[in-house]
Parts: sequence; structure tokens; C-alpha cells
Amino acid sequence: MSALRPRSLAIAACLCLLAAPEAFAAAPAADPAEPKHGDHEHGVGAHGGLIVPLGRDSYHVEPVFESGGILRLYLLGSDETRIQETQRQTLTAYVKPAGGSETVALQFESDPQEGDADDKTSRFKGVIPEPLRGMAVDITIPNLRIEKERFRVGFTSAPPPDHAAAMPAALADDESTKLFLTPGGTYTEADIVANGQLTAQQKFKGFQAKHDANPKPGDRLCPISETKANPLCAWVIGGKTYEFCCPPCVEEFVRTAKEKPDEIKDPEAYVKR
Repeated sequence: MSALRPRSLAIAACLCLLAAPEAFAAAPAADPAEPKHGDHEHGVGAHGGLIVPLGRDSYHVEPVFESGGILRLYLLGSDETRIQETQRQTLTAYVKPAGGSETVALQFESDPQEGDADDKTSRFKGVIPEPLRGMAVDITIPNLRIEKERFRVGFTSAPPPDHAAAMPAALADDESTKLFLTPGGTYTEADIVANGQLTAQQKFKGFQAKHDANPKPGDRLCPISETKANPLCAWVIGGKTYEFCCPPCVEEFVRTAKEKPDEIKDPEAYVKR
């Protein structure tokens, strides 16, 4: 694997629909939901988190761990490429070390994205307690309301055994702005203009990543994950166009171009031989 491969926290998760109002009147230390028949994991989303189903694929959620213990939940529709809005609300969650028993409560607040209706949100933001940051944790949200339905959300953060472990964690918005809109190393002012003066999260909002770990000879590779690159997820660095598998990999590559420019190769070097 390339020296550019980052270390990151990916997400393995399972979710289930509340059957009745009484279903969440349990102790706060409830364990994450057990997968029901028909529930299944999905691919990695536009922000680098693993998309998981709510109920019988009625909706989806993409949990994304960021620096500083920030955890964002992106709501998606039954079609994973569509952003799902819901009423603004405060979510109470319970977090514990993976496999442990003692939980700590935390709050997720509405964190609307650009384009959300005034009284709606498609994203929530919470902060993992400092003693638990960097650990594999179980997180349970007993009550998430979408329209007239209530869902119980449970997921575990853990390094997965497959290529998703190669995906970098997404940056917080202010870090992303600084990264993409200031030049450095081989990343120039001309590159910033060529990329629309946007961050990768802005440019690829709603982008659905599909990581192909089995590229064929001649396929372009993501310089970070070495999975098959997607031409729709391209970025200009040093006046040259590179293709990636997902926006977080764009972030990691731009950071390398600014901080370690000697490690950047020409686009043709990232092709399956």
C-alpha cells in the first residue's frame, strides 16, 4: 500500500425501527440494536462514513467521526444518494466502550446543512466524551424521529477488516475550508480557482461513493485507498487532475500535497498495472 494510506476510524453499524412507543422506555444503558432480518450494511458514503439502514431501508444514516471527538449524523432517504430532512430535535445518546457496560450520556443537536429548510435539519452533531475518544465505542440513540416514525439507532465504531479501513476521517468544516482554500506546497491559487473555490465536501455534496477493491488493469486508482477511482470525484492539484474514490480521500491527498509535496506523483502513476 502507498505511503499515503492514512489511519482512520470507520464504522460498523446496525439499526432497527421502534415497534411501539414503549420500546424505548428502557434503561439508558441499552445495548446497540441487534440486526433484524433484512437489515444490512451499505457502502461508504460521501463523507467517508459507512451508510447503514434505518428500519427496512426506509431511511439511512451516515455516522462520521471527525477530529476533536466530533460525531456527525447525516440523514439520507431510502435512496442513499438523497438527503433526508427531518424536524429539528435534540437527540439523547448513550456511549460506552465497545463491549463494556457503563454508559455516558451525550447530546446530538440539530446541525443543518446548507439548503435545509428553516425548521428542518438533515444533520446532527455530538461530541464524544474525551476519555472515550480514539476508542472503539458503542453508541445508542433510543429515539430519533423522522416525520411520524421513531427509530432506535445503534452503531459501533471499530476498524473494519476490509478496504474501508483505508478511508480517512472527514474534516470539520473550518478545517476543510482552511485546507482547500489556502495554497501550500504543490497546491496553488490556480488549483483553488480550478476547483471552483470550494471544499471537497461542498463540491461533492450528496456524492455516493462506491468503493471497488478489485480494479482491473488500466483502471485509475485512488491515490489514498488504492481502490478504483471515480472520475466524478476529481480534484486539480499542481495543475493536474487526480481521481479519487470519495471526498475524504481528496482531503488527505491535498493535505499531503501541501505538507509533503515530494510524495505526490503524476496522475499516471495511479493506474492499475
